[in-house]
Amino acid sequence: MKKFLLFLTLTCVVVSSLFSQSADPARDKRMEWWREARLGMFIHWGVYAVPAGHYNGHAINRIGEWIMNRGKIPVAEYQQFAKQFNPVKYDPDAWVKMAKDAGMKYIVITAKHHDGFALFKSNASKWNMVDATPYGKDLLKPLAEACRKHGIKLGFYYSHAQDWTNPGGAAARKVASEGWANPDSAAIDAYTAAHSGHWDPAQTTATMAQYIDKVAVPQVKELLTNYGDVAVLWWDTPTDMTEEFAKKLQGQLALQPNIITNDRLKRPDFPGDFKTPEQKIPKLSELDGKDWETCMTMNGTWGFKSDDHNWKSITTLVRNLIDIASKGGNYLINVGPKADGTFPDESVKLLKEMGVWMKTNGDAIYGTQKSPLAALDWGRCTKKEKNGNTILYLSVFDWPANSQLVVPGVSNSVVTARLLANGKTLTASNTANGLVINVPAQAPDTIASVIQLEIKGTL
Repeated sequence: MKKFLLFLTLTCVVVSSLFSQSADPARDKRMEWWREARLGMFIHWGVYAVPAGHYNGHAINRIGEWIMNRGKIPVAEYQQFAKQFNPVKYDPDAWVKMAKDAGMKYIVITAKHHDGFALFKSNASKWNMVDATPYGKDLLKPLAEACRKHGIKLGFYYSHAQDWTNPGGAAARKVASEGWANPDSAAIDAYTAAHSGHWDPAQTTATMAQYIDKVAVPQVKELLTNYGDVAVLWWDTPTDMTEEFAKKLQGQLALQPNIITNDRLKRPDFPGDFKTPEQKIPKLSELDGKDWETCMTMNGTWGFKSDDHNWKSITTLVRNLIDIASKGGNYLINVGPKADGTFPDESVKLLKEMGVWMKTNGDAIYGTQKSPLAALDWGRCTKKEKNGNTILYLSVFDWPANSQLVVPGVSNSVVTARLLANGKTLTASNTANGLVINVPAQAPDTIASVIQLEIKGTL
C-alpha cells in the first residue's frame, strides 16, 4: 500500500508538472482572436494561374498549383509564364470586402508557393512579382492595407522547404495526398519527405542549406518586416527539413511577437500553435484538445484551374463550417483567383451565399466552444457561457417532422429558446428523453436552422 501511495503521489506530481508546462497564458492571449474567428479565407494565387492547368496543349492532372511539378516543366520554360502574369483587374479592397461580407475574419494568402514565385518584392530572388512580370508591383502591400482598412487579420502562407525554381529548394515527386481519402497532414509530410526529387539540373545548382540561408530566411524576414502586423505564418510541406533549418526560420518570428503559426514547419519538434487537417474534417475521436483548422477547397483545386467545375454546394460549405465549429475548430475556405486578378464567378456566388447565412446565424459560430452534447442525429451544437448560464446553438440540418426537437442530455431549466432566422420564441419542456423544443412545421432555413437555447447553469 505504501508503495502504491508513493507511486500515486509521484504520478500526481508528474501530471501537475505537465499541466503547468502546457499552460501558456501568453499563447492563449495570442490565440484569442483566432479562436473567436472560426472562419477564414485561404487564397492560392501565383504564376500557375496563367497555364490554369494546361501545358503544351494538354490538361495536366490534379491540382492547378502543382502544374510545374506534375508536368515536369523545366525552370526556364515555367518562368516564361510570368511574362503573361499581368493581373490588371486585381482589386485587393474588393477581395477583402468579399471575405468580410462572407463572414470571414482573416485571410491567408500564398506569399510564395512551391514554384518559388514570390507575390511580393524580394531582394532574395528575382523570381518575384515586381522583377519578373509586366505588372511590376508588389501584390501584398495593397492587400495588407485593405485588411487593415476593413479590420481583417492577414496571414502569409510560405513554402519554406519546397521550391522548384530557386536553386537548392526541395522538390517532391508527386502530391502525396492525390487520390487519398481524407489525407492526414503528418502522413503527407512523411510521404513527401521519402519521395523527393528534381527534374531539372537548374534546380540543383545550390544546396538546400544555401537556399535556406539565401532565399527562405531572407524572404520570411521581408514578409515579417514590410507589411505591418502579420497575424499568421502558415508554413507548408517540410520536405527535407532539418532541425537546423527550422530553427533559422523560426527565429524570424521574433519580428512579429503576436504572430501565430501552424504545425508544418517541421514535425514533431516544431508543433506551432494549431494543427492543419487538409481537405477533411476530423472525427471527434481524432481530436486531442489542441487547436486545429481545416483547410479546404471550394472545388477540386487550390490554384485556379480553368476546367475544374466540381464546386461544392453552399449547403455543404455551411454545414462543414457548423460541423467544424461544433468540434472546436476553424474553417479556412480556399479561393483560387484567375491570372487577371478576379475571383472565379462560382467562388463569388458561394461567398455571397455564405455571407447571407452568416449574417443571420453568425452568433452560432463566432466565439463558440465545442459541443458539450453527445452526437446529434439531426444536426450540430455549439456553446457559449454567459453570466453563469449556458447558451447552446442548435443547428438543425434535419427538421423534425413532428415539430418536436429532442435535445438529449439536457435537463437544465430553460431561460429562453428562439430561432435566429426570425427571432420567433419557442417553448420547451424537460422530459425523460431530454429537452423537447416545440418548433414550427417548416424549417426557416433549408441549409441549417439555428435555435438559440439559453439554460440555467452549466452542462
